[in-house]
Amino acid sequence: MRVVIQRVTQASVTIDGQVKGEIGLGLLVLAGFCPTDTEEDLKWTASKIAQLRIFSDTDDKMNLSVQDVNGDILVISQFTLFASTKKGNRPSYINAAPPTIAIPLYEKFIAYLEAALSKKVQTGEFGADMKVALLNDGPVTITIDSQNKE
Repeated sequence: MRVVIQRVTQASVTIDGQVKGEIGLGLLVLAGFCPTDTEEDLKWTASKIAQLRIFSDTDDKMNLSVQDVNGDILVISQFTLFASTKKGNRPSYINAAPPTIAIPLYEKFIAYLEAALSKKVQTGEFGADMKVALLNDGPVTITIDSQNKE
């Protein structure tokens, strides 16, 4: 599992002209899944995101988590995180999980994240043509790969 986490002051996802999910202060999480992802990958990543200290404290040091600042999370499925550009100029997505595997992983990941935060997580819609808007704060952008535990 790969995620790109962006600290935001606001973010939203629109599908067919309708806002599906939106948050104020918090994290926009782009999440991609591969066929070898396990429940342990989902749990580890959800826990890491919930506890990641990337919000500023009163001394302006990144020392607070999304929970500490009472922030929200917007999760967007993003199979392109597993794009391979090794050969040619057209990315290959052979390493991304197909929808039959990725959809249950996506749904379980959201459930684990909600459990870790003790609150509802906003989402996009798996496989939809989504328009994502955000105001990156900092900017702060972190990537995590559960296979490498980094």
